Parts: sequence; structure tokens; C-alpha cells
Amino acid sequence: MNIDIPEGKDPIGYVWGELVPGIGMAAANLSLAVYQHTTLGLREFEAARLRIAQINGCMFCLEWRTERDGEKVEDDFIDAVTQWRTTDAFDDRARLAAEYAERYALDHHGLDDEFWSRMTAHYSQVEIVELTMSVGAWLVFGRLNRVFGLDAICVLPKL
Repeated sequence: MNIDIPEGKDPIGYVWGELVPGIGMAAANLSLAVYQHTTLGLREFEAARLRIAQINGCMFCLEWRTERDGEKVEDDFIDAVTQWRTTDAFDDRARLAAEYAERYALDHHGLDDEFWSRMTAHYSQVEIVELTMSVGAWLVFGRLNRVFGLDAICVLPKL
């Protein structure tokens, strides 16, 4: 479904801000907070974010690369995300972040004791909660943008 965007309006700003201002502005604040207040390393952050983007099929999420202090992941990082199980480009934290994102999106009931044992060996509880909130935000907002066709007509601002 495509949302009718009035001429001259920014699609994201219109849908998120004007159509449902009470919900949309809160959602926008959560989306921004994930980027502005993260304590996660850039590689694990991007591994999880890009895995959700791949699952959602959100075109601009797939093109976006988070920048921190002038640093971004390498251009072929998305290929490593696709092959998160076998790539040698990931350390344990990045691999677990990609795995967690995938399982959270596709099989959250399958997050068993074996997985949590591996996860807690590499992440603190604070980091796991932060990663979970981030993955949840990317899942819902990327899907919203994809379902409404916003991903085909939007350009994300630099944060």
C-alpha cells in the first residue's frame, strides 16, 4: 500500500509526524534514540541493523550506513551480514548480533538456553536490552516504511 503524500511534503515527516502526530513523534524519538544513545560497537550495531534490513527488505535501510565519528563499516560489510554464520569478517559479538536480529525477527520463540548462554558470554544484560530495543525499533519502523512504500521514495537524513 502506498500512502498518498501531498506535493512538497517529506514522506517520512508526513507519515510519521503529520498523519499520526501523537504516535509518530514518539516513534521518531525512539528511532533517533537508538542511533544517538547506543553504547554498542559500530560493527555489532550494523550487523544487527543490516540483518533486520535484509529481513524487512527496506530499500533505504539496506543502503544506509551508520556513521560514528566519521567512521562507517566497510562497503562489503553487508555481504558479511548475509553470510553471518560463516564469514571471517565478524568477531563473536558481531556474529551474535546478526544471529540475534535474525532470530528475534523470525523465531523469537526459539531463543533457547543454549543461545542465551552464548549471548551472555559476550554481552552484558544492559547491552542485551539495548540491542533488543534497537532490533525491535528497526524491525517495526523498517517494516512500516517498506509496507507503505516509503522506502522507495525517501532519503534518510544524516544523524
